[in-house]
Amino acid sequence: MTGRVLFHVQHLLGIGHLQRSLRIAEALVARGIAVTLVQGGPPMPEVGRPQGIDVVQLPPIRARDATFALVDMAGNPVGDDLRATRRDKLLATVAETHPDAVLIEGYPFARRAFRFELDPLIAAARAAGVRIVCSVRDLPTVRDDPARHRDIVDRLRNDFDAVLVHGDRSFIPFDVPFPPAAQIADRLIYTGYVANPAQPAAAATPSGEVLVSVGGGAAGQALLTAALEARRQGCLADRPWHVLAGATLTDDAFAALQTNAPPGVTLERFRGDFPALVRRCHVSVSQAGYNTVLDIIAARARAVLVPFSAERETEQLIRAEHLARLGAAELVRESELTPARLAAAIERAAVRDPVPLAIDMGGAVRSAAEIARLIGK
Repeated sequence: MTGRVLFHVQHLLGIGHLQRSLRIAEALVARGIAVTLVQGGPPMPEVGRPQGIDVVQLPPIRARDATFALVDMAGNPVGDDLRATRRDKLLATVAETHPDAVLIEGYPFARRAFRFELDPLIAAARAAGVRIVCSVRDLPTVRDDPARHRDIVDRLRNDFDAVLVHGDRSFIPFDVPFPPAAQIADRLIYTGYVANPAQPAAAATPSGEVLVSVGGGAAGQALLTAALEARRQGCLADRPWHVLAGATLTDDAFAALQTNAPPGVTLERFRGDFPALVRRCHVSVSQAGYNTVLDIIAARARAVLVPFSAERETEQLIRAEHLARLGAAELVRESELTPARLAAAIERAAVRDPVPLAIDMGGAVRSAAEIARLIGK
C-alpha cells in the first residue's frame, strides 16, 4: 500500500452514510491506498466489512429517534465520560496510523454535535501536516441561518483542503442545500454520486413484485404501516409484495408488522442484494435516501417516493421533489401520507415508465482519485 487515509464516519438513524463511506473506502483500497475507517455508530454486521479495510469501532452513539437526541447503546443520554473515551480512542488511532489524509464524513455541514471529537481530530491532523478532506452527500441538511453558514465557510477555508461533494452539478448543484457554496468554490470538487456496483444482466429478470423499503428502518414505520394497509385494501393485490423493514427497526415494531402483514406479503429486515431487487421489481416504494434513489435511477425502476422529513430534515424532500418534477418518480409527502394516497401513487407508477435520467454515478472512483492526488499518490 502507498499512503493511508483515516476516514471518520458517524451514522445515527439510517445506514446510508456508512454504506457510501464503505464504497469510497473500497475504491481507495483498489488504488493501493490503505484505509482505517473509524466508525462511530452502532455496529452494522448486515452491511458487511469489505476486504482490506481496517475498521476501528468507537463506543457507539446513535439517535434515539427522529429528534436526533444522542444516546448510547443502552438508550442513555451521552455524557462527558463517553465523549472523552471516544475522543481519546480517535486521537490514539491517528497517532498509531500516521495517515496522509483525514477524511471526515459530513462535518462541518453536519455532525456538529460531534465537535467534541472532530475538533481535536482536525487539530491533531493539522499539527501533523495531514491533509483534511470533507466528504459530503449532494444535499446536506444545513439550518437556514447566516451565522451558521458563515461558521461553516470559515471552518472549511481555515482547516480543510477539499470538499468532496458526492453529487452531480448538472443534476442538483451544491448551492441548493448550501447557498454560500460560491465562497468555497476553490475547495469544492463534484465527484459524481457514489453508487452501488453495476448489477449483472441476470439481475434484470422481472419479479413483478411491489418492493417496499425504508433504508435502515429507524424512521420508516409510518411508511411501512401505510403500505401494508394499502395492500390489505387491495392495492395491486394480484402481485407479490416484498417489504424490507430495515435493520434498525425495533424488534417490537418488526413483530407487530409480522402479525399484521396480509397474505401475499414477504417481510424481511435487510437484503444485501437490494439493488438487484429494485432492478427486478414492478414498482419500488421507498423513502428518498441517497443510496435508495441511486439504485432506483440505475434500475430505471417505476418508483413512489415518500421522503423522510421529520424535524428540520429537508434532504430527502428536495431530492424527491426534483425527481418528481423530472417525471422519474411519484411523490407522496410524509405529511400527507395515508394508505389511500399511497395506493393511488403506486397504481399510477405501475402503469407508466419513468423518465430515464443520466447522472454521474462514478463518485467512488473519482473520490479515491482526488484523495490520491491530494496526498501525491
